[in-house]
Amino acid sequence: MKISDWLDKKEAENGDVSQITLPTNMSYGEDPDETIFFKEINPCGLFCTENHPFATVERFGHWYLSRGQDKKAGIHSSGMMWRLFTKDKNIALNTAKANIE
Repeated sequence: MKISDWLDKKEAENGDVSQITLPTNMSYGEDPDETIFFKEINPCGLFCTENHPFATVERFGHWYLSRGQDKKAGIHSSGMMWRLFTKDKNIALNTAKANIE
């Protein structure tokens, strides 16, 4: 089952899916149709393998997944992860930009 179909089904069952967690096998089994936005704050350089704050917006069918790690978490932190599923592209983009700037 595609992510967009699964989200439609969950929305019909529960209403709000904005903060839903995808099943692990589903999140690794499908690439997004499109990556609309990506920004990472990495002052360390290209070869640093530690965590860095980032924000991305990916489209799965008619759903947008805005996710990332808040800039306030700091460099090399693993906390303050966030996500938002929405059908509204502008809300997804504004949420991503607000969490990384």
